[in-house]
Amino acid sequence: MQRIAACVLAALAFVLLGAPATASAHGPIRYVALGDSYSAASGVLPPDLTAPPQCLRSTSNYPHVIAAAIGAQLTDVTCGGADTGDYTAEQYPGVAPQLDALAPDTQLVTMTIGGNDSSVFINSILQCGAAGLSTLGKGSPCKDRYGSSFENTIRNVTYPSLVRTLQAVRAEAPRARVAILGYPWIMPRTGGCFDRMPVAEGDVPYLRSLQTTLNDAVRRAAAATGVTYVDMNRVSEGHDACAPIGVRWVEPVLQGTNPVIVHPNALGEQGMAAQAMKVLRLR
Repeated sequence: MQRIAACVLAALAFVLLGAPATASAHGPIRYVALGDSYSAASGVLPPDLTAPPQCLRSTSNYPHVIAAAIGAQLTDVTCGGADTGDYTAEQYPGVAPQLDALAPDTQLVTMTIGGNDSSVFINSILQCGAAGLSTLGKGSPCKDRYGSSFENTIRNVTYPSLVRTLQAVRAEAPRARVAILGYPWIMPRTGGCFDRMPVAEGDVPYLRSLQTTLNDAVRRAAAATGVTYVDMNRVSEGHDACAPIGVRWVEPVLQGTNPVIVHPNALGEQGMAAQAMKVLRLR
């Protein structure tokens, strides 16, 4: 009777909580990492010498941290610069569509994606940086010029692309636990650090709002497709690019340690891994 009860409880836990993504008697879990430069840890040492050189992938990226922690069999196809279109088409000659890495027996999938769609991420940083330099950090020249255009693109273009992409991931890996991470904070709420992030003081909350809109689009797309959303907002607070070395998770434009600017450092990748493992209950 006790054995039957234990089996019933185990089955109930499976239904309510999902299959645990940990190594089992059948071998290590089959884990596929998809996504862009925040998943690839572009610029972080050491580089992944097995990756296409254009992808700037690091073996210190959060997928490698997770795989090492849970003993997973990792297939890492993360690639710097990727957007949702690169899930179904070659990003570079010889770099296969990322969905090709998935299979019916894939058990775990993680990613960051969406920040490069329509070049919103890089354009906002570049345009706001240039605008900030033009006013020596005064006012809100970027907001004054671009208004809601960046956020409108995220809501009207990026969000539906994310929904289609996550639906495609689930179709290619129907048995997998799929998670998409939000992006850790790049800018603080207010103030900024003009010597490291040349953004006008009035545009600091403008860029922060833009990233809030992007992360919310990721969250909503995950909810619409039954994918787990890994919220980075709270845990990355205070670790933005204006924080000092050893605290910040994202490197600034100037005086940084990563040649790929405005991207996570190794500490940031570890923070992303820790939050993903917590949300997915991988520990």
